[in-house]
Amino acid sequence: MEKLYLPILAFSPILLAGILLIGFRIAAKIAMPIVLLFTAFIANFFWGMSLLRILASTIQGLIISVGILWIIFGALMLLNTLKFSGAINTIKTGFSNISPDRRVQVILIAWLFGCFIEGASGFGTPAAVAAPLMVAIGFPALASVVFGMMIQSTPVSFGALGTPLLVGVQGGLDKISLTEQLIQKGLEWDFFFKIIVSEVAIIHAICGTFMPLLLVIIMTRFFGSNKSWTEGLSIFPFAIFSALSFTIPYLISGLLLGPEFPSIIGGLIGLLIVTLAIKSNFLIPKDYWDFEPSEKWPKYWIGTIKSDHNKKIKKDISNLMAWFPYILLAILLVISRTYEPLTNLLKSFEIKFPNILSEEKISSSLQILYLPGGILTFVCLITFILHKMTLSEITSSLSNSLKTLLSAGFVLVFTVPLVRIMINSGINLNDFSSMPISMAMGMSDLMGQIYPVFAPTVGAIGAFLAGSNTVSNLMLSQFQYETANFLNLSGALMVAAQSVGAAAGNMVAIHNVVAASATVGLLGREGITLRITIIPTLYYLFFSGIITFLFFHILKLPDPLLSLKVVNEKTFSGPMGMGLAKSYEINGNKFCIYNTVQGQKKIKLKYKSDCPLKISD
Repeated sequence: MEKLYLPILAFSPILLAGILLIGFRIAAKIAMPIVLLFTAFIANFFWGMSLLRILASTIQGLIISVGILWIIFGALMLLNTLKFSGAINTIKTGFSNISPDRRVQVILIAWLFGCFIEGASGFGTPAAVAAPLMVAIGFPALASVVFGMMIQSTPVSFGALGTPLLVGVQGGLDKISLTEQLIQKGLEWDFFFKIIVSEVAIIHAICGTFMPLLLVIIMTRFFGSNKSWTEGLSIFPFAIFSALSFTIPYLISGLLLGPEFPSIIGGLIGLLIVTLAIKSNFLIPKDYWDFEPSEKWPKYWIGTIKSDHNKKIKKDISNLMAWFPYILLAILLVISRTYEPLTNLLKSFEIKFPNILSEEKISSSLQILYLPGGILTFVCLITFILHKMTLSEITSSLSNSLKTLLSAGFVLVFTVPLVRIMINSGINLNDFSSMPISMAMGMSDLMGQIYPVFAPTVGAIGAFLAGSNTVSNLMLSQFQYETANFLNLSGALMVAAQSVGAAAGNMVAIHNVVAASATVGLLGREGITLRITIIPTLYYLFFSGIITFLFFHILKLPDPLLSLKVVNEKTFSGPMGMGLAKSYEINGNKFCIYNTVQGQKKIKLKYKSDCPLKISD
């Protein structure tokens, strides 16, 4: 009986969120507090989770939320700083002068610039920036919102300097328990997390290679005079070239540098390469495509906010100076993540919260300077000086950022705690598995080995409900990992599929559609946008699901918690039980375990030789 009803009860908070947000169309700021209370009730009444542990989990969630909000604030502050300094106007003007072909413009602005903005800011800002920019150079408002939403796919997992992975996945997984398992195998958490990041980058790079072409196809089908799926496909070579200009540096950054870099570096390099290609007329088709004259557009294409593209700005910002804050941000991020002395210095400023309310395995911490929010804020301070901003402009930037932050933050401070309650529910009076594990047991029994095909779709549903890749990862990463465990599959790859699917789900996330529509005065027509953006969403979920299935069952990608086996294991008995106690090898590395008066200690030998009998040897 327990096997039947526990998975349903564990899934009920997510189901309730869907019913309130979609069925009753209740705003997230009202729905998520209700879901939090419902989750606490389920945890206490059915799981037997103590009220103290529920409170500790809530506090842990609030601390994690502070870290997320710090990153969001920095990202929004930089965007608003450039807006009020006039830099965004300079960037906008530069785009409009590169090419008159709408196919080239949508690839350059929506795909490359949008991917870059996603990497730097995230949280819906790409559509909020790109949509008004496209309207300013002559795109219909509806088309601008659709293309702004389609941006939110490939770059999203590494958006806002890697927040969906750094905060979403790491906060959504039972990191303490997984770290203990990894240590037993002679590994560290960073090694396991790097595998997840790499696999996310690989899947996205494959799926994303066709997104620019899909942008053009959607544009000619829904916004062209002939309503054709194939019209304008003469740009196919340029579209694939533009995709690879982003996905190749994106993939390399994901494999070598970490989650902060792929979207921002891929966007910057892609913009540079493709802009040079356009100026050299490389792969540019001989034919030309444009929308019909605006007087022929249907009324539902047109927004109520008029473009201020021709509005004279108070001061001129050069192209180099307009782009410099983003370039500086990329450089500082690379140095702070690769130069070890600086990395250690930034990480040393850490606020720790161990064993919150003395509850087992409920801890948290904040690294204020190392988190991207600290670096973003520093870049803003430099920009104030370089762009010679007035106190009024700085105040406006801060005010606008805080207003947006409060809107996003209110939902997060309820969503993250409910996720932590679910994850921490494994310690309870009824000796039940935690909620994510219970859901995983039910899902693995229901779908079996075919489940990986649907893993990205589960992530997309989470993003659709919550309006955020980060929140979807927070809610569902542990569930995906446990499902993989029950199916004896790679947990790292399943979590990677979760993140990819959650990124795709952003294309149909109602919260993001509303935000993008508001920037061009198109509120109330979100349904029309969703009917179009569901097409690229289905493409992404189907393709990523097939790739995930092939990676599991054909390529059989390795997982450190599955594939690394302990060999040549030996036990020893020293005087009084002290000294060398055990030795073993993992993946060609030799480990020695010693009993000391301070407790058990482990060392890793530099060379594959016999362990010394004493640790001092």
